Amino acid sequence: MIALTRKTYVLYVVILGLLTTIGPFSIDMYLPGFDDIARSLGTSPARVALSLSSYFIGISAGQLIYGPLLDRYGRKRPLFVGLGVYIIATLICMEAKDINTLIALRLIQALGSCGAQVTAMAMVRDLFGAKESARVFSLLLLVIGLSPMIAPTAGGYVVVSYGWRTVFLILAILGGLITLLTIFFLPESYPPDKSFSLKPGQIIRNFIAVLRIRQFLIYVLVESFAFAGLFAYVSGSPILFMNIFHVDKRTYGWIFAFLSVAFIGLSQFNSRLLRRYTGEKIIRVALTGQVLVSVAFLAGTAAGWYGLGFTIFFLFLFLAFLGFTYPNAAALALAPFDTNAGTASSLLGFLQLGIGALASIGVGAFTNGTALPMVAIIAGTSVTAFVICLLRPPTPS
Repeated sequence: MIALTRKTYVLYVVILGLLTTIGPFSIDMYLPGFDDIARSLGTSPARVALSLSSYFIGISAGQLIYGPLLDRYGRKRPLFVGLGVYIIATLICMEAKDINTLIALRLIQALGSCGAQVTAMAMVRDLFGAKESARVFSLLLLVIGLSPMIAPTAGGYVVVSYGWRTVFLILAILGGLITLLTIFFLPESYPPDKSFSLKPGQIIRNFIAVLRIRQFLIYVLVESFAFAGLFAYVSGSPILFMNIFHVDKRTYGWIFAFLSVAFIGLSQFNSRLLRRYTGEKIIRVALTGQVLVSVAFLAGTAAGWYGLGFTIFFLFLFLAFLGFTYPNAAALALAPFDTNAGTASSLLGFLQLGIGALASIGVGAFTNGTALPMVAIIAGTSVTAFVICLLRPPTPS
């Protein structure tokens, strides 16, 4: 852990937050263009949604690659490789001529971008320590949260004015600017460890050793299943709002931005609650609310009671409770690791994004012209997270 001044504390949080926004921007900014992409490439919006699912799969699988590399070569060298892959793949996405090519390129794009996310998670643990991590994760959510407020809204205007391909040009430029910031202003937080083996057998043993730590396993599963509902919402929202409720691209962007306020705002209030309550207590209360909201949302949707207004209302409440669950669960999962934080961060990301990818694929696979598939997955993953939380892991010190 490095001694930080207030100025460097803020600077590092901002840069780490920008690294974590690469993924959300790559997910959210092209969402308003689903219909345009479908027409341009001669396919359907549901088929375009598979390019989102392939991104989730790539960013999930890539976690397991970067974790060991971060512990072996330090944080910044693997990070720069990933950023380079991301920028190149993003530029090539601009030239995709068919949907299968776009789906494949999105997978490669994700493999590059996930390096930024894994590195940022590990560097939070390196730079700020176990006790401060939950507060820093909440601050990161403030930076991350700007992306779903800005990206789909900006994406809607870009798609309308310049076409969907321009979105990928903008993403590549943003990736380049963030790369420059990491080169000049972010320190190496973990020296290369030549003793860390990259042999497959040893890597597998390291992953197993991390999974055997009960505090990590419980909280990473709680965080992953709770967060999977967000993936279901993100992948289902273009069809939900633009095809089912028939809002235009720009209005969809503003709705998406409004709903993001819940997730951001509550995650910031979490920092204040941590002064009086443990992260474990906050998670239990938040998950209880998340389950009650999602089950009521599912029951009313199945009965056909909810129009656009009530749908937005229940999604707002769901995301508000999730804003408490995510930062505390992530911090508690990584708290036991003074070493191997890269491996632990990669496993956290793999499980979070892997389960999220399955939720995203489920929304696309069961699309039936109603909100029911999306809402059912949101409720199912929330209940699963709550049940796992009831296993009562030992209270962390």
